[in-house]
Amino acid sequence: MRTQRQVVDYSLQKRALLREVHSGRVGIYEVCDASPYLKNAARFHGELTDDRCPVCRRENLTHVHYIYGDELKQSAGQARSKTELPVLAMTFREFQVFVVEVCRGCGWNHLVEQYLLGRSGLDESGPNAPTSTRRRREAAE
Repeated sequence: MRTQRQVVDYSLQKRALLREVHSGRVGIYEVCDASPYLKNAARFHGELTDDRCPVCRRENLTHVHYIYGDELKQSAGQARSKTELPVLAMTFREFQVFVVEVCRGCGWNHLVEQYLLGRSGLDESGPNAPTSTRRRREAAE
């Protein structure tokens, strides 16, 4: 996505937690605690991945994209499909996306990454800006 910026990846945190689970220091019931709302969001708005669940290893993981931002008003906190995000990015100035992986079988869930989307990430005055935009800016100066 062209406007994606300020990406935070949580893979190191996930790896450390899984190491604790597999060594027995953290119980499976402590990490496989997805709420019914999260499981429903995974079913209706999620994106199935090719990755197997790291805990039960029976089902593929599903990514759920949650959006947050002041401009979103009542839409803030909703799960959206990945195909909706580019449209929203062109509609709103800035909002945050949180990607959560969920196993619909055992309930494993973990925050995968977060990033910003929105029109404010587009640099209209840069060298790659459309010619008409550059001309308007130069004419204004």
